[in-house]
Amino acid sequence: MERVKRFVEFLNLIGYEEVRLSGSSEVRGMESFDPVRELEKLEKEAKKCCRCRLCKTRTNVVFGEGDPQTNLMFVGEAPGEQEDLQGRPFVGRAGQLLTRFLNLYGVKRERVYITNVVKCRPPNNRNPAPDEISTCYPFLERQIGLISPKVILCLGAFAARTILNLPEKTPISKIRGKKQKVRFGDREIYVIPTFHPAYLLRNRRGEPEFQKDLENALRLAGLI
Repeated sequence: MERVKRFVEFLNLIGYEEVRLSGSSEVRGMESFDPVRELEKLEKEAKKCCRCRLCKTRTNVVFGEGDPQTNLMFVGEAPGEQEDLQGRPFVGRAGQLLTRFLNLYGVKRERVYITNVVKCRPPNNRNPAPDEISTCYPFLERQIGLISPKVILCLGAFAARTILNLPEKTPISKIRGKKQKVRFGDREIYVIPTFHPAYLLRNRRGEPEFQKDLENALRLAGLI
């Protein structure tokens, strides 16, 4: 029945306001719903996406990777150069730093799920534009619905503003570490904003705060 519950939550998330189960045959049909398979289908859809200008300059769509049944999801801003070339999230210097921090707690990155708000690299690593974020957001929203994590750690201001629906210029320094619950469909998920690892490469003084936020997220997700 847990799969049924998660499927109902997913339907609510994508716009179905009411779902009725009128018989055992319907329940059996819903129990066959496979979030992992649905996530794979969503990835195929994303890789064919040409809904915004970024499709013209990308090398690869960077959908996301990790454990699709994890309790902890990392959401960053957008792919960088190495991510665009390899088609994988957080594999450049910032991603390597993130992996090292996870390893401090004995957590392999395969145990979490990592993605970005925008799935294609903005040219020259510029900030993603508001229309690019809004166009790509349905993919992220559906990822969250299918993975159904207990905790989302927002890496940087763009991820935090998008998921928490904050004003465009809200600085990460004002909201960093402030845990709050956000409703996705019928499910409440803890959201914790923190610094992007790329920021830590330029400012090592932020590392203790980042580590504190990461540890909080790992504990809430039951990974440590």
